Amino acid sequence: MGNAFDLSTPAKRFRFIAVLEAISWVFLIIGMVFKRLPEPVLWPVKVFGMTHGIIFVLFVIATVMAARELGWNAKTTVLSLLSSIPPFFTLLFEIWAVRAGKLAELSAANSADTAAPASATS
Repeated sequence: MGNAFDLSTPAKRFRFIAVLEAISWVFLIIGMVFKRLPEPVLWPVKVFGMTHGIIFVLFVIATVMAARELGWNAKTTVLSLLSSIPPFFTLLFEIWAVRAGKLAELSAANSADTAAPASATS
């Protein structure tokens, strides 16, 4: 599988930031729950909201860089950008992009992993 913090390629950077964006949604939702308590606690919303906003901007930058460096068409780029709006959709987009061959070596590694057991049994 490799090192999760290996950011040496555009595809690996995109995957890392897509996962971070989804994780930031978890904390933002937790912060919103704290805000709605009978005695509201507001600091989680401020901290997690700011963190989520920064990661959102990083995701947009990562998408533009990945689109340019991996040769994505306009449809793939727009889908990636739209995936950052609903909670956790960046993970769904990343899974789709790997399966569709849009994330270069991550897609190649995925197809090699699925092809290996079939060839090993022959």
